[in-house]
Parts: sequence; structure tokens; C-alpha cells
Amino acid sequence: MLPNPWSLTGTVADPIPQVFRVVEHRADGWVQVLLPQRPNGLTGWIPPGEVTLTRTPYRIEVSLGEHRMTVFDGATVLMQGPVATGAPATPTPTGRYSIRVLLRAPSPSSAYGPFAFGLSAHSDALSTFDGSDAEVGLHGNDDASVLGSSVSHGCIRMDNGAITRLAGLLPLGTPVDIIG
Repeated sequence: MLPNPWSLTGTVADPIPQVFRVVEHRADGWVQVLLPQRPNGLTGWIPPGEVTLTRTPYRIEVSLGEHRMTVFDGATVLMQGPVATGAPATPTPTGRYSIRVLLRAPSPSSAYGPFAFGLSAHSDALSTFDGSDAEVGLHGNDDASVLGSSVSHGCIRMDNGAITRLAGLLPLGTPVDIIG
């Protein structure tokens, strides 16, 4: 059982709905979803009538080997650009994930840029980061010179202008595929 809605702070303030990436939708109505828990790739089943299914035309593909992110609207490439990914000791985990939450930074010039998407992915190398669970994020950054390299603690860093554009476009639940 996962709380719905859930909260980043553990309080009822600013609730965030649970959104999952569907793996399978059976004819009898049961839905298999990827869970935002460790280990990455863990799935669960939701019974008929307990979930509202929606589609999004958007999806994100992150190529770790190319240090490149591509955003699709259906089959059309909407945006493409360089990203910084996890350093060798703290690699960005490959797999199928989704956008779980959108956060606005208190200062747009912070190390995380103006916005951050929290993904359903977790670091395989770290159990905690900065006092919290080591969840993987897709966020802006304060140093564009690192784009195209492997320097993060597992998050995916991108251009601040691009993350600002995506923050106004992509819904929670948008699929994110991270490939080697």
C-alpha cells in the first residue's frame, strides 16, 4: 500500500497524487505498474476500478553513453540536448521510469536550476543523499560546462532553459527510459 496522495514532507500540506507507469493492462481490468520503490523495476498490481488510466503523448529517452536526452511528442522529436549523468562511482541507473513530481527551486540559480523532476528511479550506489532517499532527479544546473559528462551523484542535469520549458509541458507520469 502506498499513500495517495503522498507528500514530500510527510505532512498533508501540498499533497501530490500517486502516478504510475503502466507495464500491462489486462483484459480483466487489473493494471500492472512500476513502483517508485527500491529495487528499481519493482512492479505491483492495481485491481479494476482503483485507478484512472490516462495517456500522454510525451516520453523522454536519456542515453547515458551519448550524454543526450531526447523528448518525444508521439514520434516527433520535440527537444534534444546534452545532459550530465552519474559519475562512475554513482552511476545513473538504466531502466524504465516515470516523472513522479515537479519541484520549483526557491532560487532559479541553485545547483538544481529552476526546476527538478523527481523520477521513480533510485540510485543503485547510494541509499541516501543530502539527508533523504537517493531518488534520481532530472533537473537544471548551475554549471552548463558539465553538460555532456559523467559528474553527478546519479541525477540527470540539463540546461536551465530546457528544464523550464519542460516544466510547463510534461505531466506527472511521463515515461522516462534511461539506456546505456
